[in-house]
Amino acid sequence: MHVIGVGFGRTGTLSLKVALEELGLGPCYHMREAIASPDHKRLWLEAAQGGPVDWDRLLGGYRSTVDWPGCYFWRELVEAYPEARVVLTVRDPERWYSSTRETIYRLSTWVARVAAPFFPTARGMAAMTDAIIWNGTFGGRFTDREHAIGVFERHIREVRAHVPADRLLVYDVREGWEPLCRFLGVEAPRDRPFPHVNDRDHQKSKIRRARVLVGSLGASLALATLAGMALRRRRR
Repeated sequence: MHVIGVGFGRTGTLSLKVALEELGLGPCYHMREAIASPDHKRLWLEAAQGGPVDWDRLLGGYRSTVDWPGCYFWRELVEAYPEARVVLTVRDPERWYSSTRETIYRLSTWVARVAAPFFPTARGMAAMTDAIIWNGTFGGRFTDREHAIGVFERHIREVRAHVPADRLLVYDVREGWEPLCRFLGVEAPRDRPFPHVNDRDHQKSKIRRARVLVGSLGASLALATLAGMALRRRRR
């Protein structure tokens, strides 16, 4: 492990993932990797519930990690990989909260309330994100704006107090390549702009697709139920 990203989701973590991979510090672990793997969802959930974690097993093959679920275990990762550089992505707290509520919180709510009853993988995702993010990080009070922003700001203070300054970069992805590459000791790409990846529209499109999918599934189940009722009546 060469780079540990300890910033909350929606602070440019996806942009940082892409940037690290372009710099040769990938593959980079992100929530997307956790969602894609049923085994990983289970392992992260067990870790959040206090179970033992073999970090080399969970993150084996990855040279960097950003976003949740990794940032929830930032203290453990910083200790487990003492040679790794630590990047704390930051953002205006008010803008961070609005972005998070509009995207990943809304999507998580849909998954938990609508998709989870139908799909086992959605149940696993809902259990993991609840344990690590909405309950684990925000104590079940994310919708309390003041509380959530307080958690966000306290996290930044705690990281800065815990990680030695020469090992830590406090970083706004709008700063681009230069501070990141200087900190990592690598040359900044001259022919590629910094990858500012804004996935808000992507998150919203996933919510729309989830509504269509679950709506279609619900209609199919309703039709199947009506057909079954009609068949039973005929048999009588």
